[in-house]
Amino acid sequence: MGFGSEMNGCGQFVKYGMFVSNFVIFVGGITVFVIGIWTLIDKSFINELLGTNLFMGAVYILIATGALVTLVSFFGCLGAIKEIKCMLLTYFIMVLIILVVMLVGGILGYVFREKVRYSMEQEMYSSIKSYNEKKSLRRAWDDTQENLHCCGVTSFTDWRGVIPDSCCRDLAGKKLPCKSFQSDGNIYTDGCLRAAEVFVKDHASVIGGAAITVSCLMIFGLIFAFILFKVI
Repeated sequence: MGFGSEMNGCGQFVKYGMFVSNFVIFVGGITVFVIGIWTLIDKSFINELLGTNLFMGAVYILIATGALVTLVSFFGCLGAIKEIKCMLLTYFIMVLIILVVMLVGGILGYVFREKVRYSMEQEMYSSIKSYNEKKSLRRAWDDTQENLHCCGVTSFTDWRGVIPDSCCRDLAGKKLPCKSFQSDGNIYTDGCLRAAEVFVKDHASVIGGAAITVSCLMIFGLIFAFILFKVI
């Protein structure tokens, strides 16, 4: 099951080229997985206000494929070193499937990036009316306003009544209720629509960019796997 004489030239290059490319893919898979988990845990507070599951759907896809890429690339390294034809064939099929799925996840991230403002604006104006009725929306608004330092959709006047405490700045290390002030001096003046749009677009770019970069690297893994399979 060795390369014989071919191992002295092109075979050696292909073998170690596949090993190196899979090691890079392994690191890339871990990176995509970590970015996905980070987004899911630390940045999901805004999900209720997005008006679509497209963004978080892309995150879930990339978490799953990132984990699979890490596992499969490990077997790709093993298959290259051990020169196991069956493992190389399995690797090729798995990587091809993962490549398609990861590209879909990356494209979804970029597609959502372009339509985020419209869907979010509709959802924000709709959900702000249910702030006092639904706990999940109240938490989403409070977390968004506190994390992004914003208030309302376009300004604090969107609340049309008692402004939530999450709209207030910290003054002298203390967060005082907005309703205790007659002026807006301690209220965030920026609306959450613009702040959330920038926030989500930036994260969608990171997620989509990571997915597409790793997908391009995986193409090299496929090429090396195919050549190595033919040479063995």
